[in-house]
Amino acid sequence: MDAEYSRGETAIASQQTLQHLGHGPGENSMNSQTLVAKVWNFANVLRDQGVSYQAYISQISYLLFLKMDDERVTQIGEASMLPEGAAWSDIRDLSGESLSAAYGKLLETLSKQGGIIGAIFLKAQNEIQDPAKLKRLVGLIDSETWLGLPVDVKGDIYEGLLARNAEDVKSGAGQYFTPRPVIDAMVEVVDPKPHQTVHDPACGTAGFLLAAWEHMKKHPKARDRAVYSALKNKFSGADIVPEVVRLAAMNLYLHGITGVESIVEAKDALLGAGGKTYDVVLANPPFGKKQSYRVIRDDGEIDTEREDYDRQDFFVTTSNKQLNFLQHIMTVLAPNGEAGVVLPDNVLFEGGAGETIRRRLLQNFDFHTLLRLPTGIFYKQGVKANVLFFDKKPPSEEASTKDLWIYDLRTNKRFTLKERPMVRADLDDFVTSYKAGRRHERAESERFKRYPLDALLARDKVNLDIFWLKDDSLDDPALLPPPDEVAAEVVESLELALDKFRNVAKALGGLSV
Repeated sequence: MDAEYSRGETAIASQQTLQHLGHGPGENSMNSQTLVAKVWNFANVLRDQGVSYQAYISQISYLLFLKMDDERVTQIGEASMLPEGAAWSDIRDLSGESLSAAYGKLLETLSKQGGIIGAIFLKAQNEIQDPAKLKRLVGLIDSETWLGLPVDVKGDIYEGLLARNAEDVKSGAGQYFTPRPVIDAMVEVVDPKPHQTVHDPACGTAGFLLAAWEHMKKHPKARDRAVYSALKNKFSGADIVPEVVRLAAMNLYLHGITGVESIVEAKDALLGAGGKTYDVVLANPPFGKKQSYRVIRDDGEIDTEREDYDRQDFFVTTSNKQLNFLQHIMTVLAPNGEAGVVLPDNVLFEGGAGETIRRRLLQNFDFHTLLRLPTGIFYKQGVKANVLFFDKKPPSEEASTKDLWIYDLRTNKRFTLKERPMVRADLDDFVTSYKAGRRHERAESERFKRYPLDALLARDKVNLDIFWLKDDSLDDPALLPPPDEVAAEVVESLELALDKFRNVAKALGGLSV
């Protein structure tokens, strides 16, 4: 087989080979649903004993990679990607303290490697202290021929774990875990093509990159072997949290995207664009109000901590995390590039830096669509978010935005994570109304309205926090959101007000008498 051929088709070939050997997903292979149940059940066992889902997923990631590398060597004759002494065979038959010691040493060795191995084993350590539980997990992984499972089955198992982890850490990084229906709808309307590069500067567990991959490989041009083979080189992502990068790298690996090199890296994307631009940017940046980063001197000592990013390619300097990510995305978009970005409401109405950035977005970009997302779809209650769709246009004296079309999917829409979760069908009308590739055919409807540029610029501080539908809950208390969601919205509003007061106090404190 051509060495440059994509791992996606290599996985298919491997699966066919394993089926021929009697190890594929036929009658000799464990039913995929049974395997899912086993993986889930053991996750719950460890969870009850204090091992978090994230720690469990990390161990699953390590062991899965080791086992699949071993299968490539033993079943289809490929060379191992791992250094000597750090393979599946070096731990498979061990038990007790010998297993724990060998496993810990193996993780330390692989954490120092480069490429996809270094990404998956980034800062790896054994978090299952009970050797008996570790032995059971090794046995669980060893009981299946993973290369013989379809890519979507392996991916579904892993993504299910990631979703559970997001719920488990909903007070932390998982609180803004992007709902898959939103991701799929965004990718469908942006419609990335096989020749385009796709980037996510805050990739999390790579949900947007995976959805774009699935979308692009179905394109008619992807039937060409050379085009399909080049697809995996079209994606890139970054995240500031090493543990998340590890999960993203394994998620992409199991879905057949990445090869020897990792397409995601652990870094703070806001520190600089790195001279790179991308045809498509899809992202859901962190929603926190502020962030700080440490400035490290040449001698390795911490010099100071800063709350803002002093970048020459930014329009304004601000400590607002979302506004910085929006500026970053505007910077890294290639000429005629397209973006779909999930951002909170404050980006639409905040004054000062927010107003400056919105004016620049309307002037230099075609900010053509705004999707007002409903509440109740994120793990953190009360989150109010939107999706901004905009294209980068060549410099011109005339504003690139002519009209902003706003779709209101929030007013009188009620979703919860358990009783009424959002599904892809809830976004069908938006996708249909968007008219990807033929936006000139758009028509207004009850939930989809057009706002000319002049009307937007005439609004106070270019406030784009626009609604027009009557909220039925104002007349019927029974339609109000749940009390915890209302309380969360009150807290969010108070935090925003306090943040503004702090800025005023800071400004007054800097005035000389």
